[in-house]
Amino acid sequence: MSPTAPHRTPVTVRMFTQRFSSTPLGARLARQLALYRMHRWGIPYGSAASDNAALLVAELAANAVTHGRVPGRDFELALTLRGEAPPGAARLLRIDVSDTRGECRPPCPGTLAAPDSSAVAGRGLLLVEALADRWEILDRVPTGKTVRAELVLPY
Repeated sequence: MSPTAPHRTPVTVRMFTQRFSSTPLGARLARQLALYRMHRWGIPYGSAASDNAALLVAELAANAVTHGRVPGRDFELALTLRGEAPPGAARLLRIDVSDTRGECRPPCPGTLAAPDSSAVAGRGLLLVEALADRWEILDRVPTGKTVRAELVLPY
């Protein structure tokens, strides 16, 4: 590096992607493996960040298994952690859960309605909306959808 070149802090991006069977066991394994991977990345078990991310993965994986299941097709979990900045800066954890069923889409962020108080289901995306700093639904090529949730993690 020349003496006049600006100093740049290197950017670290950690990525993990795994496919799971579209079953309750697959959803449970996705959550457990996400917790393990985050712990290895420095987000310790039992921390608020780890617990929030685990709830997001659990809900999105359960939705993929319940509402996005196509027989014989898996769902995919992708985790991305961006940021190895100086202390005081934030890191971004992105959680993507993809399935192959494109015609069954959840309501968009900001449009969720609370279910009737006697309903036994329908609160999962309300949890996602409450816990995630941002979430969205993306088209998946060639078919399906991805539900993305992001958490800003302080150092």
